[in-house]
Formats: sequence, structure tokens, C-alpha cells
Amino acid sequence: MRKNKLGIVGGGLAGLSLAIQAARKGFEVTLFEKNTYPFHRVCGEYISLESYDFIERLGVPLSAWNLPVIKELEITSPKGTRLSEALPLGGFGLSRYQIDFELVQIARSLGVLILEKHTVSKIDYLTATDSFIISANQQTWEVDCCVGSFGKKSNLDVAWKRPFVQSQETRLNNYLGVKYHLRTDFPKDKIALHNFVDGYCGISAIEDDKYCLCYLTTAQNLKKSGSKLEQMHEQVLFRNPYLKSIFANADFLFSEPVTISQISFEPKTLVENHVLLLGDAAGMITPLCGNGMSMALHGSKIAFEWIDKYANGIISRYELETQFTTSWNQLFKRRLWVGRQIQAQFGSEFQTEVLLRSLKPFPFIVKKIISLTHGKPF
Repeated sequence: MRKNKLGIVGGGLAGLSLAIQAARKGFEVTLFEKNTYPFHRVCGEYISLESYDFIERLGVPLSAWNLPVIKELEITSPKGTRLSEALPLGGFGLSRYQIDFELVQIARSLGVLILEKHTVSKIDYLTATDSFIISANQQTWEVDCCVGSFGKKSNLDVAWKRPFVQSQETRLNNYLGVKYHLRTDFPKDKIALHNFVDGYCGISAIEDDKYCLCYLTTAQNLKKSGSKLEQMHEQVLFRNPYLKSIFANADFLFSEPVTISQISFEPKTLVENHVLLLGDAAGMITPLCGNGMSMALHGSKIAFEWIDKYANGIISRYELETQFTTSWNQLFKRRLWVGRQIQAQFGSEFQTEVLLRSLKPFPFIVKKIISLTHGKPF
């Protein structure tokens, strides 16, 4: 008997793209999202071109949107030293606001039940029936297979006592993400990563002649600045002359930035209580490497390949979980490790300055590092 009721907790790129793939194969899909579409998320909004064909196969008309194609990477130090290099594969810019909403409409057209303003409080696995009970908003749903794609942090992480949550509780340097949309004078084919003490800020073009500016720093940096972003900008970010110029000359389009706190880049488990995990819930690549969106999309593809086999009785649940874990690690484990190593080389003015000056004469090394954080078209 086919087990084709699929529950998805979290409606970001991984969750929505999984929902579309499953609905097209006849699954009964229920997706839980705590927010209401469309909405903004903290995200660098650069997507590697490895994902382009897959996104179009999902039904998103990328080629009709005339999106900026990003071909060059620029990295600067707090003192203003600049390193530029062509991106071997490249990417394109697109806001989460637009792509998420487009995917939502495609999913709904395929019959996916999208429950907005539904925060999942508990997921129980029932051994007797080999099924799950999902609890949200004082209601329950029973599904055959459950996937968690709830992003960087969730109440479920705490409920499951995931190791990275426990270790974060005692750490002062939790990460904080801040995003703006703006209009400015900046090359549309370039993504820039401007470093400052204990953080870095990315800027790149997205749709409608807008730019995404997103930075990551430590909670400690904010605390030292009286917990005020403006004061932290003055005291920390603006020590990088490129960032000071961007903030002084850009037209900021949000009345307030979009923020998220308590971000972790530690390794994460891929299965919890028989729930498969995707996107940032499975592991977050450092924004410095700019490839989280492609990883979320590709992760949904490999997850569905195994879910479909399980639903058709070809493999057991144990095989579903082990094969998914193996496939995911083969694709992404090294990328995440490389991302953490790269991030560790930045943070102090002196260390960043030495690193960029050392790399400038060796563009082939820079290209190799970039290639290690990107995959192939899928």
C-alpha cells in the first residue's frame, strides 16, 4: 500500500520545492508555515547557477524575469584591501520574497495544502503505524512521512535537544543576521563581501534594480554597541571604507531591517525522531560562501528521490533515512566544512588583511576555494 501523505514543516526553499516535486508525483502534501506569504527572510539572495535549471523545472520562469547574472566576487578587508576574482560558475540575484511567493503559488496550483500562521509544536512518530502526528495550533495531522525544513532555528530544535542548541546556550558569540534592500550604484554582475571585526557584509543585485545587503556578526558586537544597530554600524562596520560609503550613499527601502539571532554553523544531524531535515535545519553554510539557497534546493531533490522510493515500498524507513543521510553528506558535508574553515580565517582586522594580501598573487587558489563551496548543475 502506497504511503503518500507527506508533512513538511517550514515553507522556505527546501520545503516548497519538495512540496512541488511530491505533489507532481501524486502525494498528498501538507505544508506548515508560521508566517504569511509573501514575507522577507534574512538571506544573501545570491543563488548559484547550479540551481538554475532545477528552479525552472519547478515552474519558476527565471529566464523571463531578466535577473542580474553575477560573474565576479570582490572581498575587502576592514582596512580597504580589495581582492577580485571571476566566479567559475557564477550565480544570479533573486529575493526570497519573490521566489518563495512564486513557489507557493505553484505548490497551491498542484493541490498542496499550505497552512500559514501554523507553528508546529510537536512531531510524534508512532511505531505501531509507522506514521507521524504533527501538532500545530491545537490541531493534529497524521502523515506517512515528515520533513523538517524550518530554517536556522526552531522550537523543535529545542524540543529535540539538538546538540548545537545546547552548546549555544553557553556561548556569548551567537551570530546575528541583518538584511536590507536598497538602491545604489553598484555593478550588477558583482557580489562583494566586505569584512569588519567579527563579521562580514554581502551586497549583490536582485530583481527590479534593487540590491540585497546582508551582514552577519556576533551578538557580542551588538552588545558592545549598546544593543543598537546604528551605533554598531558607526563603531564597527564603518571601519571598512567600502561599507561606510555604501551606507552613506544608498537609498534604503525597508523602514526597519529584517533580523534573526542565535544562528549556528555547527554540524547538525540530518534525521531527528525519523524526521528528515533539509535546508538550514540540516546544516548552514557560512554566508561568506554564498550557497545556502542552492544547497536547500538540491537537498529537496535528493530527499524526494528517497521519499518516493519509500512511499512505493521499494525501500524501508531505515533505508530511507540512511540513504538520504549518505546522499546528503556526499553532496554537502565537505562544503559545510570548507565554509567553516574559510569563516575561521576572517574576524580580526590583522588576520583578514594578511589573508587577502597573501591570496592576491595566487588567483588559482582563490578559484579553487570558490569551487569547493559550489556544486554542479542538477
